Amino acid sequence: MDIITVVGSGVMGKGIAYTSAISGFKVFLNDINETVLEKAKQDIYGLLEGSCQKGFISAEQLATAKENLVFETNLESAAKDADLVIEAVLEKIDLKIEIFKKLDAICRPDTILATNTSTMSPTEIGAQTARPDKVIAMHFFNPVHKMKLIELIRGLETSDETVRIVKEISEKLNKETVEVNEFPGFVTSRMNCLIGNEAMNMLMEGVASAEDIDKAIKLGLNHPMGPLELADLVGLDTRLRNMEYLYQTLGEKYRPSPILLKYVKAGRLGKKSGSGFYHYS
Repeated sequence: MDIITVVGSGVMGKGIAYTSAISGFKVFLNDINETVLEKAKQDIYGLLEGSCQKGFISAEQLATAKENLVFETNLESAAKDADLVIEAVLEKIDLKIEIFKKLDAICRPDTILATNTSTMSPTEIGAQTARPDKVIAMHFFNPVHKMKLIELIRGLETSDETVRIVKEISEKLNKETVEVNEFPGFVTSRMNCLIGNEAMNMLMEGVASAEDIDKAIKLGLNHPMGPLELADLVGLDTRLRNMEYLYQTLGEKYRPSPILLKYVKAGRLGKKSGSGFYHYS
């Protein structure tokens, strides 16, 4: 297994591409938007240079990673030779299904197709292809190069062989894995969304400031990051889509906090827009 194609060059896509490249894989990063793809290239190169200067990767790894990375706007060119394709686009099921249908037609029959979804159904996505046994969810965490976990989510038809191969690839990416049987929200997103939503409700109710809610969770419960900080990092629009999906599938306790709806409507999407629960210069 030598070639990994990543579809979508946003925060998660470029993180997966960077991690795959420094782990020795040939990597195609695909995005239909040339401007977004060029920014991803500059961000990945900047991260590579910074990681080398700080001693996290060697000069040899830096040079090899740059050689291994190909930035491509044409999906067919990016995916036709891939051993594994990882889709990392917006959390919209129709968009994911459209991409998987295209990949199913482009890729070799033995190519594994993975979705980086944090909530959605690999069974539903896989059913739209002729290879549901080779479809799986690989849920990476942000920032990808620092976070050690990948959740591997089996769809109904996902084969043991597919799980075995993806576990081996995850180990080569220097990640730990947990295996999850598909259910909305998997393990981490269900817990994360509940904690984050309750923090938003407490902020809205005036229980404490955003800073103190986050400080309480970090110091009192030993979380590395507060739930409101984390929501800003993920993107409040992304968190809202996740909450709406969980609300539809799992019921009332996942109803999105009104303050989350208000912030998204106002364009306060978190770190990427410059403001969310915090302000970013």
